[in-house]
Amino acid sequence: MTQIVCADESTSQGRFAALVLDMEEERVSVRELIRRRVFQEVAEYHAGEAAGPFRGLVRPTADEAVLNGSRGPSRPPHRIDPERQFDAAVRAFERNGFLLLTPERQLTRLDEEIDLVAGSEITFLKLVPLVGG
Repeated sequence: MTQIVCADESTSQGRFAALVLDMEEERVSVRELIRRRVFQEVAEYHAGEAAGPFRGLVRPTADEAVLNGSRGPSRPPHRIDPERQFDAAVRAFERNGFLLLTPERQLTRLDEEIDLVAGSEITFLKLVPLVGG
C-alpha cells in the first residue's frame, strides 16, 4: 500500500489542509485520484473526523450547504453525496477551477496516468478568479 499526500493550496489563501490517501495501485488516472480524494473527505466528514462545516475539494450543493449549517455536538451532520461532489470536482478540473501538480509536472487530462510512489505529494491548487476579470 502506498500513501499519497494530497496538499491543498489556494492562490488567495496559501497552503492549507493535507489529506493522506492509501492507494494499492502503482498507477492511477487523474479521474480516479480525484474520485478517491473526494470520497475519502466525504467519508471522514460523515464519520465526524472533520469539525465544522464540510470543507472539501469543491463546495457542496446549495441544498447540502444549507442542511449542514454549523455543526456541533448536538447537531449531527447531514449527508453529503460523494457522487455529486465527485461530479462537481471533475467539472471544476475541466474548467480549470483547480490544477493538479506533482513535483515533476502539471496534470492536465482526466485520463492521464500518474505513477504512485510512497510519500508522493500531489498539490491541488485552487484558483480564485480575478475581480472584474
